[in-house]
Amino acid sequence: MSQMDVILLQRIESLGQMGDVVKVKPGYARNYLLPEKKALRATKANREYFDKQRAQLEAQNLKAKGEAEAVAAKMGDTFSVVVIRSAGESGQLYGSVATRDVAEAVTKAGVTINRSQVLLVQPIKELGLFKTRVALHPEVSVTITVNVAQSEEEAKLQAEGKAVRRNADADEAPAPAAEAAPAEAPAEAAPAESAAQEAPAADAKPKKAKKAKKTEEA
Repeated sequence: MSQMDVILLQRIESLGQMGDVVKVKPGYARNYLLPEKKALRATKANREYFDKQRAQLEAQNLKAKGEAEAVAAKMGDTFSVVVIRSAGESGQLYGSVATRDVAEAVTKAGVTINRSQVLLVQPIKELGLFKTRVALHPEVSVTITVNVAQSEEEAKLQAEGKAVRRNADADEAPAPAAEAAPAEAPAEAAPAESAAQEAPAADAKPKKAKKAKKTEEA
């Protein structure tokens, strides 16, 4: 597959630094790098434009980097967010927690980011504590903890490293059924009462037979 040459306008992890000319897949360039203004097509005109604007672009990058570093320092090493989800007894989520969910939780906690800044390797599909990186700037990232729980109380226990008993109500549910079982006992006595009511009817037949025999003798 043919590749496209682009000029990076900022550091891109796994690609290069600002000003580097790198080869990328056309789809990656058209769908992400170019529309997000992270790169320019490596044409002669764009090379000349970049050379003229390089000093200004580097100054803007340094300013943005400094702001990101200040935010990273404020977040510290223990920054965490809570995401509430429903799950089964095994802890498997009914659904998953994706980059959008993490970005919304981080923004709600006071640091505005978008989903593209959440470097989540794959969606979270179970309850627990998960580490993921958030890119505040191409050269500045922080590691946060995503606490996925079924309730705020459960999230607090997980954060403190305490054991969490899940679905306690489901474990206790069978008890009422066991207590209700004796209520069915009287129903078993019904056939005996019915048989007792039918007994006289069976005795009546021989009496009719004896009356018939006396009629013949007469």
